[in-house]
Amino acid sequence: MAPAQPAPAAASTHLTGGPLVISGLLLAVANFLVVLDTTIANVSVPNIAGGLAVSPDQGVWVITSYAVAEAISVPLTGWLAKRFGAVRVFVSAMIGFGICSLLCGLAPSLGVLVLFRVMQGLFGGPLMPLSQTLLLRVFPPKLASAATGLWAVTSLLAPILGPILGGVLCDSLGWQSIFYVNVPIALVCAGLVWSLLRSQETPTAKTSIDVVGLGLLALWVGALQIMLDLGEDRDWFQSPLIVGLGLTALLGFAVFLIWELTERDPIVDLKVFRHRGFSAGVATLSLGFGAFFGINVLTPLWLQTNMGYTASWAGYVAAMIGVSAVVSAPVAASLAGKIDPRRLVFLGLAWIALTTVLRSQATSDMTFFQISRLLLLQGFGMPMFFLPLLGLVLASVTPSETANAAGLMSFCRTMSGAVATSLVTTVWSNNATRNHAELSGALHGAQATMDHLAGAGMALGQARGVIEGIVEGQSVLLATNQVLGALAVLFVVAAATIWLAPKPSRAADMTSAH
Repeated sequence: MAPAQPAPAAASTHLTGGPLVISGLLLAVANFLVVLDTTIANVSVPNIAGGLAVSPDQGVWVITSYAVAEAISVPLTGWLAKRFGAVRVFVSAMIGFGICSLLCGLAPSLGVLVLFRVMQGLFGGPLMPLSQTLLLRVFPPKLASAATGLWAVTSLLAPILGPILGGVLCDSLGWQSIFYVNVPIALVCAGLVWSLLRSQETPTAKTSIDVVGLGLLALWVGALQIMLDLGEDRDWFQSPLIVGLGLTALLGFAVFLIWELTERDPIVDLKVFRHRGFSAGVATLSLGFGAFFGINVLTPLWLQTNMGYTASWAGYVAAMIGVSAVVSAPVAASLAGKIDPRRLVFLGLAWIALTTVLRSQATSDMTFFQISRLLLLQGFGMPMFFLPLLGLVLASVTPSETANAAGLMSFCRTMSGAVATSLVTTVWSNNATRNHAELSGALHGAQATMDHLAGAGMALGQARGVIEGIVEGQSVLLATNQVLGALAVLFVVAAATIWLAPKPSRAADMTSAH
């Protein structure tokens, strides 16, 4: 069958003046909104869990469901843009994102909330690459670097403001407000982008899609994440459901690999893994970003459940990593073109590992400043890790493979964050339970302490509650330090992995990475 001919489309005429500025800001806001939603819920998990009468471990599903759905929809972006046009897909995704945000805020139970978060992630996934695509389409070539910089700035600022905004909204208006805030912005942005950029629509063609590959991708990724999210509650592989999900994920992944490697037009072109630099770089990114995202989820949980912080103050602490990352990003960008990127990535990850070790020595009497200072120090290593690694990975593939490599790298990064979130919260909860049992068994002088408290006028039940609270607090603190120690080791492994990549022989074409 002869391939369908592309439908005629309006030629791209770069915008100027006010329309260019407004369009650039709108596209940047869209990217900001989607990235914001990956972190805005981090500090809200205890509030959501309390409001819906579930455990904090179950509340984390709000984060993982969004990330997994977003990862699955990213490979679809290229086909959707070719089939329907980048502007139409962008506007439709923006409207869908806003509607799903409204539904998330109205959700009466955790199950319904997770369903709408999945839908929100499916609509949000295409918005990130399409916002960059359209920025580079409407900006003239001489301003391409400015367009890319605008997109990158919003990607950096959103994770900083996410915890702060999420905490303030939760404390003042309730957890539902972290979703409601998206609605007017998304709908207004969609309407204005459509009115301004209809003339910038990309050419369309009736292209086929790898339906089998997409189905297999959704099958094994979904089974894996559900297994990780439900494993703790179902006693892991003692449950037939968890065993079935594990086998589905394993077999689905194997069949997915075979299909994608033999399919003529795969949904995900896995052949780029033949490049050693790409494989080593993506492995480094997955390990490092997974550990980093796990820390970002763990910190607000610890502060709110163990240290008595409100969601707002937990957000202020969590944002410190992003503040120092933004400050050091220009330095990392300038060094990336002068120094072997493997060395920069290694130094960045080594610095993060060192500061994570320092954080694993936390005590229950630490002040806000003492905790924030460590996160601020840790953030300086993030740009040294991310920016050179992006260039190294994309420089390891051929120019024609750059866009596919960028999409696959984005998928691996998002999936590693979702998987790490489930594993970190599960290990944290298990360690806290085990520590509680060990501390209770090793407790000395408890009766004397209870007698002393009773003599001071406290009821026996109250005295017992005071001791139980101390044991519980120390159990959670120890669990937090243990997980941080394990994540520090993971950062070290990631730092060592980068040396498996050869030194890049050329610079990556970052304008084609979208």
